[in-house]
Amino acid sequence: MAGRRALHWVFKVGDRKETMRFYREVLGMQVLRHEEFTEGCLAACNGPYDGRWSKTMVGYGPEDSHFVVELTYNYNISQYKQGNDFQGITVQSSEALARARTMGWPVEEAGGRSTVRAPGGYPFHLLDLPQPPSDPVLSVAISCSSTSASLAFWCGGLGLLPSAATASTTCLSYPSSTSLVLVGTGGAAVEHHKAGGRLAFACPAGELAGLEEKARAGWGEQAVLTSLVSLDTPGKATVQVVILADPDGQEICFVGGEAFQELSQVDPKAVELLEAALEEDRSVEWFARKGRSKVEEA
Repeated sequence: MAGRRALHWVFKVGDRKETMRFYREVLGMQVLRHEEFTEGCLAACNGPYDGRWSKTMVGYGPEDSHFVVELTYNYNISQYKQGNDFQGITVQSSEALARARTMGWPVEEAGGRSTVRAPGGYPFHLLDLPQPPSDPVLSVAISCSSTSASLAFWCGGLGLLPSAATASTTCLSYPSSTSLVLVGTGGAAVEHHKAGGRLAFACPAGELAGLEEKARAGWGEQAVLTSLVSLDTPGKATVQVVILADPDGQEICFVGGEAFQELSQVDPKAVELLEAALEEDRSVEWFARKGRSKVEEA
């Protein structure tokens, strides 16, 4: 599908400072942009929460040429319960693996692969090969309870193309884009809980309404989580998005590529904005003064 490509995965994070240490010092990603918001997102980018939150984009290069990570932080929540929905992001980087070992960051070895976990427990699978000059993020993997149902949705509905398969996994992608790997659960239900993330794709803005209608016509109202809506970012471009859900409830954001191209430019002040936000975050102290602690999401 011309003009479509994978953009990022969205994580909810509870410990923003330690999370940034992991992405910057262990994985070696750069801070690309940082944005603060005073109220919840119309498309639930930060989850179903209405309070103050922030978004930090990190990656190995600009968003228009790399698959990156979006870190959303709700000021009043300290941690999120995970389900079995997210299976990990694979990164080719012996350098990141070496940094993890040098820093004493736990490295899990199983099945011939090395895994490190971001704060909150999110897994990153590190291939022990030199980090390429192009994007080292190879794939993002999610669970599916029925491969045939998922393929009908992702390929028949959204137009991704299958490229490889094993007994339990199927690899899909748009041309020249980071791959999506569907990992079968053996029929077990896919559970999301509050830590559930979201995969984002860019596509021409003129295709958004058609994607929404095709999902609704083929899979019912439950396949459309957020109808076509415009999202504002203070001081930056307004983008149009549609939020869909696959047969297992995995969230998919399609964003109009033309406006996203403008929104996603690397901000030279990103690190400065992030550091200021970290320094000014007094949420723990605020809750303590109220005789309360941050919410731990069940």
